[in-house]
Amino acid sequence: MTLESPTTTFPLAPGRQKGYDPEAVDAFLLRARDAFEAREGELTSAEIRRTAFRLVRRGYDVGAVDAALGRLEDAFAAREREGALSRAGARAWVGQSRKLAQEILDRVSRPERHRFRRAGFLHFGYRIDEVDIVADRIAAHLESGEPLTPDQIRSVAFRMQRRGYDETQVDAVLDAVVEVMLAVG
Repeated sequence: MTLESPTTTFPLAPGRQKGYDPEAVDAFLLRARDAFEAREGELTSAEIRRTAFRLVRRGYDVGAVDAALGRLEDAFAAREREGALSRAGARAWVGQSRKLAQEILDRVSRPERHRFRRAGFLHFGYRIDEVDIVADRIAAHLESGEPLTPDQIRSVAFRMQRRGYDETQVDAVLDAVVEVMLAVG
């Protein structure tokens, strides 16, 4: 498998909207292509998932870049899965993925409004009701195989509320959900 050329340009953000810094995006994609082709562990799917770019005027369209990053993450995850299967065997890989999936399920199965730590008294966090809806979908996926894709998890966005759920904790669980989904392929 080969990755798209990093010289592929993305459409610019429309109108007066800001987009991702083109130089940073191009540099990251070049680094990713080199890492993928070298088959070395200097870049992982988890690092790709956590990648963020500065918003600038005349930047690349956010949706187009995010979609490309999702495909890139999928490619790296597939390579990581193949490597882990050849090193540790299917049983160990499945066991590790199952353990992480159970930790996620334990978290998202907690009672509504009590699934994550709350932001401080004068701070904003993610809207509790919105996060709980996504948590229910994740639980249904893990328990009974209800349809849910990594892209749906990657693209979830929550509004903010005072004393909402702690953003860092929610984001970490969402990252773990994507990791499990990509691990089982």
